[in-house]
Amino acid sequence: MWRYAGPKGAPLPTARIPFVSCKASAVARSLSLASVGVMLKRVFLAALLALVLPPAAGAAGRVVLTPGVTFEKQVQFTPHGPVAVHVMTAPKPGGLYALRPVLSNGSILGRETVTSMQRRVSSIATVAGVNGDLFTWDEGLPSGMLMQSGVLKTPPHSKRSTVGVTDDGRIVVERVAMLGQWWGSSQRRPLTGLNQRPGADGASLFTPAWGTATPAASGSVEVTLQPFPPAAPFTDLTGVVTQVKPGGSTPIPPGGAVLVGRGSSAGRLAAEAPLGQSLTTRLILRPQWGGVTDAIGGGPLIVKNGVPVFRALEDFSSNQLSLRHPRTGIGQRPDGTLVFVAVDGRQPGYSSGMTNFELAQTLVRLGVAQGSALDAGGSTTMAFDGKLLNRPSDRPERAVSDSLMVFYYGVHAPPPTEAVLSPNGDGLGEVQSLSFKLVRPSTVTASLVGPDRVPRQTQTGERLPGIYRLAWNGRTPDGAIDRQGRWRWVVNAVDNLSQHSVAERTFWLNSTLGHLSVRPSVLRVRKRGTAFRVSFRLVNPARVRVSIETSTGVVVRTVANRFMSSGARTVVWNGRYGNGALAYRGSYVVRVLTTNSFGPTELTRRFSVRRPRR
Repeated sequence: MWRYAGPKGAPLPTARIPFVSCKASAVARSLSLASVGVMLKRVFLAALLALVLPPAAGAAGRVVLTPGVTFEKQVQFTPHGPVAVHVMTAPKPGGLYALRPVLSNGSILGRETVTSMQRRVSSIATVAGVNGDLFTWDEGLPSGMLMQSGVLKTPPHSKRSTVGVTDDGRIVVERVAMLGQWWGSSQRRPLTGLNQRPGADGASLFTPAWGTATPAASGSVEVTLQPFPPAAPFTDLTGVVTQVKPGGSTPIPPGGAVLVGRGSSAGRLAAEAPLGQSLTTRLILRPQWGGVTDAIGGGPLIVKNGVPVFRALEDFSSNQLSLRHPRTGIGQRPDGTLVFVAVDGRQPGYSSGMTNFELAQTLVRLGVAQGSALDAGGSTTMAFDGKLLNRPSDRPERAVSDSLMVFYYGVHAPPPTEAVLSPNGDGLGEVQSLSFKLVRPSTVTASLVGPDRVPRQTQTGERLPGIYRLAWNGRTPDGAIDRQGRWRWVVNAVDNLSQHSVAERTFWLNSTLGHLSVRPSVLRVRKRGTAFRVSFRLVNPARVRVSIETSTGVVVRTVANRFMSSGARTVVWNGRYGNGALAYRGSYVVRVLTTNSFGPTELTRRFSVRRPRR
C-alpha cells in the first residue's frame, strides 16, 4: 500500500568517490623501496595527466540528482596541491526548470545557510544550487542586485557584474546601474536607493522585502505609501500617502512601501507628499536588460564568448581575485545547459582552492560560453534538496545573504534506500524503500518493473503535492523471491499545468551474498602466524573478491578473487599486506563483492588490528 509522508525533503543520492592523499601512511611506509618507487612513478604520471587532460565524464562518479540535473566531483592535481571541483549541470531554464535567486529568511536583512534555504522552499520545487552574492557580514545585505520574477529587491552594484536570467532561459552577465525618480505634487526628484539606507542628502524606497520596519534613523522624513505595487523596473509605481513622520523605524505595511528622505530630500518630501497625496516612483536600469526576469549580484565576469576573462576591471581587490580560495561560479553552455562550479579550498591535503582566473579556465573547460563568479571563500557552498554536496571551508556551513538555485517542478524520485535488495534472511537489505515527490497536483503512474520488463506493481491516480512511499520485500505474493536482476522504479506524472515529467531509478534484486562474519573482531598479528577468518554464504554461484582495506578505503590485500559455487564459504587472511609486511595496528574493513548474472552484491565488516608489544 502507498503511504503518504507529507511535503518533506528527499534523501540525497550518494556516491563513493575515490580520494588520493599525498600524505604517506603507515601502510605506505611498510612497502618496500622498489614498490614505493613504482607507486610514486604512477602517482606522478596520473598527476601530470590530470594537469594536461580534461577529466573523463563520470570519472569521479557522476550521479543524477533529479531528472536532468547531474552532479560530479572532479579532483585536479596541481603544483599547489589537490583541488576538489564540484560540478553540477542542469537544463536550460524553461518549462519544468527555472533558475532563480532565493533570499535568506525570505527578506533582505539577515543570513541563512544554503541548505536551510533549500529546505524552506522544498515544498514548491526540488532545488539544487550554490551560494550567491557578496554581502555585509553584520546584517547580511547583498552587495548587488536581487530581482525575483521581475520585482527588484535590491539595486545593482554599478562597478560589479550582475547575473541576469531572461524569460527565454538565457544568462546575461553585465554591469548594470539603477537610476530612480519620485514625484508628488511637484517636479521629479532623484531616488538614490532601494532598500538601502539613504545618504546624507538622498531618498530611498523601502519595500516589504526589507523587513517589517525601516532602519532606525535621525533627521529623516518618512512617507508611508499604501497600497503600493511591487517594485518592478521601468514602471510608474504609484501609491497614496497614508502617513508622514520624522525619524526611522517606520512600519512597512504589506502591500505598501515607505519613502525615506534625508537632508534636502527630507524637506522636499515633507512639502510635496502630504497626507492623501498621490506619489509615484520609477526605477530605471541601464542598460535596459529587456526580458530579464530574475537576477543576482556577483562578479566578476569571468567567461565571455567562450574565452576566459583574465581581468574584468571590476570593483574587486587583488586579494579577492589572485589568491587561492574556495570559489563559486555559474555559466551557460551554447546549448543553454547551466553549469555550476564549487571549488573547495583552504584545506591543505584535500583542496587548496583556485584563483579567480583558474575558475574561469575551469568553466571554459566545462564548455561554458558565458559565466560569472559569485561570492567565494567560506561562503562557497553547493547543495541539493537541503544536503551539502561540497565541503565548505567554514565549519559549520556559513550563513549567507542569498543563493542561486535551479527549481525543478516535475516528479522527483530519490535513489532507493538499498542499491541491492537481498532478501536472504541475514537481516541486511531485506526491504526496499521507494518514493517519489510531487510539488504540484498531478496524475501519476508509478510502476515497479522487473528484469523481464513486466510491471509487478502499478498504481495510477490523482495525487496532491507531497512525498509518497512504497516498501517492497522482493518477494512474490506466495513468498518466493521474485525474478533476480536489475529492477526499475518508473514514475510518470502530468501536473495541473499539463506538463509531463518522468523519474526513473534502478536497483538490483540479488540474494546471492549473505551472513558475513569475521573472526576474531580484534586481530592480534604475530610473526609466527595469524589466522583471520572471513565467512559468508552464497545462495547462487558467483565470482567473489574478498579484500582487506584501511578505514579510508585503501586496499592492502586481496585475499580471494575467484569463482565460487553456492554454499558456506570461508577465506583466511594471514594478517600481512600484499608485500608480506605485518599489518599495522588500526581500524580495517573486510569487503566481499560478488558478481553474477543477477548483478553485483557487496557486504562489509569492520575489525581492528593489534600488534603485540615488543
